[in-house]
Amino acid sequence: MSTVRRPDHRSEHRSARGAHAAGLRHVLTQLITPLLMCIGMGLAYLGAFAHPAPHHLPVAVVGSGRSAQLLAQSINDKAGGDLQVRTVGDRSAAVDRLRHQDIFGAYVIPAPGAKGAKGAAGSADASVSTGASSGADGAGEAGASRAAAGRSGAGGAAAPGKPAPELLVATAGSDTSATVVQKVFTPIAAQQGAPLTVTDVAPTTEDDPTGQGIFFLLVAISIGSYASVAVIGGAGAALPLRLRAALALGTSFVVGLIGTAFAGPVFHLVDHGLGGLWSMAWLYSAGVLLIGTGLHTFLKRWTTLGVMTLFVMLNFTSSGGIFRPEMQNGFFAALHSFWNGAGFVEGTRSHVYFDGYGLSGHVWTLVWWLVAGLVTIGVAALAEKRRRAAEAEAAAHAAAVAAAAVAATVPEPAQERGRRRMRTAGGAGHGAVDAAAASEEERERRWAYSGPESYPQALRAAPGPR
Repeated sequence: MSTVRRPDHRSEHRSARGAHAAGLRHVLTQLITPLLMCIGMGLAYLGAFAHPAPHHLPVAVVGSGRSAQLLAQSINDKAGGDLQVRTVGDRSAAVDRLRHQDIFGAYVIPAPGAKGAKGAAGSADASVSTGASSGADGAGEAGASRAAAGRSGAGGAAAPGKPAPELLVATAGSDTSATVVQKVFTPIAAQQGAPLTVTDVAPTTEDDPTGQGIFFLLVAISIGSYASVAVIGGAGAALPLRLRAALALGTSFVVGLIGTAFAGPVFHLVDHGLGGLWSMAWLYSAGVLLIGTGLHTFLKRWTTLGVMTLFVMLNFTSSGGIFRPEMQNGFFAALHSFWNGAGFVEGTRSHVYFDGYGLSGHVWTLVWWLVAGLVTIGVAALAEKRRRAAEAEAAAHAAAVAAAAVAATVPEPAQERGRRRMRTAGGAGHGAVDAAAASEEERERRWAYSGPESYPQALRAAPGPR
């Protein structure tokens, strides 16, 4: 009588629970990466942007008399290290320093004996014309509109007999720094009972009034670059490293073209010098892609976290696109001096708005990051070569061990054993004859020492006639 075994549901449940536990462990392990990204982004962005405040922000008081020196010293004493106030002899020298980004604001003390209300209005009109002439070089009528806005926002017409002070700023260098400078000097002008006339000597383009479009261009180029690293490193992992490096350089070429199209024809952030902008965009993107491609050899699935740390968390926050280093703490201010995002943002500003002043230094920053990418690729190539050699040696050793194991466990065919005996006999010469003689001598010795009672048995066993 046959019996039917019932299915063991408990074993099925145990195997299912084991599979679920293994899957859960895998998911939890994979969640470490996005959680670390969350922590890193919070620390970086809030640490850099949460409490912006000036730290030794350079400004100037324009004037050569004792009143200018006393005012500069008074502001320095009250600022407590937030500002670095110096004196500049005349207005033209202050404009030059603003265009070289040595200072970020210049307070022009009105000359003694300046005209009253009519004179203040004339000064305001002059500031409008100055803003308009500056805008003619970069943004057309934008300079005039900003100067007029600054004049109207500072308090309207001057009181009769009161000269009007003037504040010179360069919003193309940093709109937030210009705003901070205006907040510092507006109360000083109010104490003198006169409105503050604001003149922008380096205005941005009309389609980028805050000047932060360059920062968001950096964001777009960065995302296109480090996201491509994941594709080249993951989908192209089976390709030789030299081919992956070529793909990285080709991708950076395309990313640079996309960024240039955004900055020029699409959003009009830049109205001239698109060739130079593309060159810097390509240098920046190539450095990011080569470094990321090389790091993938070592970091594997942690590559995304690594490139985000380098080119998002530390990069965007230190680029100066939102707040210049003078508005940040020492850590991000120090990174600004050599990080590649700062090289791109400051290089683009210099190229577009400041007649190329200081451009070579920013380009060299991008070049050194590209060199770092090439070095990373070289180190990765050596590591992969050694890894391949080690894998080949391990495979050969494993094959030898497997062959030895098979030979020890599988019986040798009889025909092969016969051939091996024949090869052994032939190689030994007369070894077979010697072995037969030795066997005969051994039998004789056994008969000699076996005693008389054994002779008949021995003779019966011996061959030949009896």
